[in-house]
Amino acid sequence: MKTTDTKGLQQILKALMDPYKQRVPDVEKITSAMVENAMIGNTDDIVNDHIAFRTLGVPHLGIASFEKIFLHYGYSKRDYYYFEGKKLNAYWYAPPSPDFPRIFISELRVDDMSEEVQGIIHKYAGNLKGDPVDQLDLDNPQEVGDFFYKPLWQLPTLPDFNALAKESEYAAWVIYNRYYLNHYTISVHDLPETYNTIEKFNTFLESIGIQLNSSGGKIKTSADGLLKQSSSIAHMIDAEFADGETSKIAGSYVEFAERLPLPGHVKQSGLVERAQRRDGFESANADKIFESTYSEQTKTLK
Repeated sequence: MKTTDTKGLQQILKALMDPYKQRVPDVEKITSAMVENAMIGNTDDIVNDHIAFRTLGVPHLGIASFEKIFLHYGYSKRDYYYFEGKKLNAYWYAPPSPDFPRIFISELRVDDMSEEVQGIIHKYAGNLKGDPVDQLDLDNPQEVGDFFYKPLWQLPTLPDFNALAKESEYAAWVIYNRYYLNHYTISVHDLPETYNTIEKFNTFLESIGIQLNSSGGKIKTSADGLLKQSSSIAHMIDAEFADGETSKIAGSYVEFAERLPLPGHVKQSGLVERAQRRDGFESANADKIFESTYSEQTKTLK
């Protein structure tokens, strides 16, 4: 069995997180306020529950391609999720050790879309002759880190972007942003007691001016009541399109998760271990979290 290259994986995650932090102003805003309120000493004290990526289900791309990177670095493929309304597939991946975040990868079921949308997507992402991940030296973390920002297809025109967004805002987001990190997730239950529930942390977030995704309610709770999630609304970024036109589009966002102890592991004294808390994801929660980049939410930004 291959030994996990933990240093390489750390390098890859850093290559993902550094540009994401620069592009998503809420990350620094939240982190600074957490330090000021003595929740953490510095950024390294934040436990990253999971990171998420969006992909397109076309030949040589999608989950089957993208997951190879993380499977190579010791991640294990877990549960499948289906989002009927949004026409998405997804899986989550357990890390090689608790020091690393879970990973959530979703893909658009392109064949389920209208002919017009399928045509636009294949126009950009349908000309690959092979799986681009197969061309990588996966043992080279520098090369892997660079890959996330490598343009695998040309920038869309603004009319094509808008046509996709009418039917699937997810599709439009991916066709422009490609493999850009969609979000990372602050583990709320690992914070000091004053802030260690999603209710307490949401109150803190709103007190510093973070606007929360209200789709399905600000707190999304799993059927078993053991996974609670919330998320910021993605800020709009200036995007330049292939035709030279510019437009503001949704960028990435920040998520927050509280995993409660499993039955039989109720907190008595001290910390509850990660293995004793609710693991995995909940499709009903995730379905609403996706909408952090959707116009119904971003239009409410002040």
